[in-house]
Amino acid sequence: MAKLLGLDIGSSSVIAGILHGKKVLKEAPRVFFRSRCSGSQVDVDPADLLSAVAKAIRSLGGEAKKVDAVHFAVMCPAWVAMDKKGEALTPLVTHQDRRSVANARELEARIGKAKHLKICGSRPIPGGISSTTWAWYLAEQPGALKKADLVGHLNTFLHRKLTGARVIDPSNASFTGLYETLTLKGWSPELCANLGVDASLLPEVVESDIVAGRILPEAAAAFGLREGTPAMAGMMDGSAGMLLTGAAHGQLFNVVGSTDVLALCTDSPKPHERLLTRAVGVGRKWLAVSTIAAAASSIYWAWGQFFPDWSIEKFRKEVHRLSKVGPGAAGGVKFEPYMAGERTSVEQRQGGFTGITLATTREQMLSAIIEALVLASAERVPLLGATGTPLLPTVMVSGGSDRLDKIFHREWAGDWQFRAVTDATMRGLAGMEPREI
Repeated sequence: MAKLLGLDIGSSSVIAGILHGKKVLKEAPRVFFRSRCSGSQVDVDPADLLSAVAKAIRSLGGEAKKVDAVHFAVMCPAWVAMDKKGEALTPLVTHQDRRSVANARELEARIGKAKHLKICGSRPIPGGISSTTWAWYLAEQPGALKKADLVGHLNTFLHRKLTGARVIDPSNASFTGLYETLTLKGWSPELCANLGVDASLLPEVVESDIVAGRILPEAAAAFGLREGTPAMAGMMDGSAGMLLTGAAHGQLFNVVGSTDVLALCTDSPKPHERLLTRAVGVGRKWLAVSTIAAAASSIYWAWGQFFPDWSIEKFRKEVHRLSKVGPGAAGGVKFEPYMAGERTSVEQRQGGFTGITLATTREQMLSAIIEALVLASAERVPLLGATGTPLLPTVMVSGGSDRLDKIFHREWAGDWQFRAVTDATMRGLAGMEPREI
C-alpha cells in the first residue's frame, strides 16, 4: 500500500495527515481559514486557503516529503476561475453561497427542470450547483472572467497550483451543473450551451485515484513537498467517507456536523428534485444526498445568542436533556430549520420561530430548534428509500464529540443500527491507491 499525504479541506479548516492502508499514521493540528459572509454571498480568499494548506503540510515536518503520493478531499462546490498562469480571478465561492437565485431560475427555465435533472442529476441550486455561480459572474461581473483560461472547483485550483494539471474528478464535476452525472460521459454540450460557456474552459475529468500530475519545483518549495511527488485528482470529502464504509449498494452514511449530510450509495442512480445526485468519484457508483444545511450550526448559534453566560459543557448537557424530554419542552414554539437556506431548492428558505409569546423562555426556543432538526433528519429516510435502492439496516455515522447524531436519529422509523466511524475522511483517502493513466 502507498503512503499518502492526505489533505482534508473543509469549509473552515485544513487537516494534513500521513496515511497508509486506512490508517492515519500522523495528523497535524487543524489550520483554520475564514469564510467571508456578506448578505447571501459566502466565499474564501484563495490566498488564505493556500496559506492554510501550506501551514498544515509544513506542520508535519519532513514526513510530507517522504510520501508516495498526495491526495485530497475537498469541500464542494468551491467554484473559481483562473487565468493562464493558474492565478485565481475570483474568490472560491462555496456551497454556502446563495447569491445566484435569479440566475438559477433562468438556467432552469431555459433548459427545463426535467432535462436538467436527467442530465445533471440535480436541479441548479444556488451555490450548491456551481453553474449558477458562473451565471452570476457572467451577468454581474463579466470583467472578472475576461482573462479566464480555466474554471473549476477547489481540487482543480489545487492541481493547477501544485502540478500545473487541468483536472477535476467526477464527484466535483457532478456539482458543476455541466456534467453528464448519470452516465459519467463527460461535459454536457446542452448544459454548457444553456449557460453560454465554452467547454474548453473546463478541466479534464479523471477518476479520483488517478495520478493527475506531479508536484512542480515551485510548489515543492512553497508547500514543503518533494518535487515530482505524484498527486491524485482528489474528491469530495463525503465520497472519501463513503469509501471507508465499503460503498456498498444501499449503504447509508450520515455526517453529523455543522451541516448534516445523509448519503445513500447506489449502483443505479434515480434523480429526484429533492435530492442531490452525484458520482462517488471512482467506478460506477453514485450518491443520493439529502442535506440539512445548518444542523449543529443552528444549535450552536442558539448557544451564542441565548446562552452566552453558559460554558459549552453546560450547554451541551442541556441540549441532550431537552432532547430526552421531547416536543413538550418547546412549549408550543416551532422552528424552521433553514438558517443556511436549503440545498435542494432554487427558492431559498429562511429559518424562523413561530408561537413565541412574552412567556417564552430561551430553553423553549432551544428545544424548538432541536425538535425541528430531529424531524428534518427523520423525513429524509423515506425520501431516499423512494429512489428504489434498498436501504441497508446499518448506518455509518461520523460526527463530533457532542454526539448530536444520537439526538437527530431519535425519530427514524424502522429498525436501524448506527455504527460510529472516526476520522472517516482521512481514513477513506488512506485506503486508496494511486493509479497512473
